[in-house]
Amino acid sequence: MTTYGTIPTSSGGTTTTTNIEYLSRAKHRIQTGLGTRRPWKEMLNLASINFPHNISDSYSRIKTNTAYFRMNYAIIVLIILFLSLLWHPISLIVFVVLMAAWLFLYFLRDEPLMIFHRVVDDRVVMTVLFVVTVVLLLLTGATVNILVAMLIGLVVVVVHAVLRRTDDLFLDEDGVEAGGYLVASS
Repeated sequence: MTTYGTIPTSSGGTTTTTNIEYLSRAKHRIQTGLGTRRPWKEMLNLASINFPHNISDSYSRIKTNTAYFRMNYAIIVLIILFLSLLWHPISLIVFVVLMAAWLFLYFLRDEPLMIFHRVVDDRVVMTVLFVVTVVLLLLTGATVNILVAMLIGLVVVVVHAVLRRTDDLFLDEDGVEAGGYLVASS
């Protein structure tokens, strides 16, 4: 019997299917992670910028804004770090490779990491990746660039967190349960 018009299946197709499923799950997880990002228009609302009344108000704003705009702040710091590495191509390549390692070994895993038939705790994976990232980036010779970029990123985040009023921010119940802070009026 002839099978014209049918699509042949082979064992190679299953690996392609699993790769497509993995990429689909990875795309979904990235979109979900970026979904916790707050709208940039809300973050950069000029009507919500003013000076705090005192030091305790500043501290309260920093706590609330960092909980609310956590993903936005991380994106800002990573962009500043990326831009600082443009003049050091080797460091930039190392940075991109390390970002891929973070994605595959920490952020996009469905199952626990197994090494020699033992489960490796997520905190151990994160600690090892952090140490490897710092050491490899510092070995590329861009130490001053990295430290200055991180300092600039920290200053940008703290200045925004202090100046951004919090009375118009509303954390949902999930945000409070996940370690967010209740919004204080300012």
